[in-house]
Amino acid sequence: MGPTEAFGPVMEVAALLSGFDRPWFIAGGWAIDLFLRRVTRDHEDIDVAVLRRDQRDLRAYLGGWEFEKVVDGRPEPWREGDWLNLPVHEVHARGPRDATREVEFLLNEAREGDWVFRRDARITRPLSKVRLVTRSGIPFLGPEIVLLFKAKDPKPRDLEDFDRARPRLGLKRVLLLRGALSTCHPGHPWIARL
Repeated sequence: MGPTEAFGPVMEVAALLSGFDRPWFIAGGWAIDLFLRRVTRDHEDIDVAVLRRDQRDLRAYLGGWEFEKVVDGRPEPWREGDWLNLPVHEVHARGPRDATREVEFLLNEAREGDWVFRRDARITRPLSKVRLVTRSGIPFLGPEIVLLFKAKDPKPRDLEDFDRARPRLGLKRVLLLRGALSTCHPGHPWIARL
């Protein structure tokens, strides 16, 4: 299987969102694989980060789709017109039968031109710096941001993502991740490994 086929599910979602004129980024494990330019493991789903402030635009763009919000770990209907505030940050969207599979949207915080870490608002980055783009034009969250999210309660796949990405981060991303972890997770075991 070639790189195009391996990233087929991501390319499908990217094609779906190609006309959405708000910031969006492939997130989670797929973002790590896009950074590494190879598929390193199986993925259960596709996470797409969008800004919370653009949630109504997302619903309008995906007109005809069904939406659920995740509240306290349980999916509930996300009714048209309802505004989602923190702590709700996860939305599942299912398209019509002939459309792309289910997509998990993660609502990210932003303040003016800055991305804000929802778990600790002291951690910010210019929006332009959290976004990387593949050669084929697919936007994805930088690996230091993805790993920061994964650090809270890492599962085995998160540890593997960290191990694969760490050698390729480069000094600037290492320093950013180390600083963010020191701020919100002092003593985290990944700090010593960065």
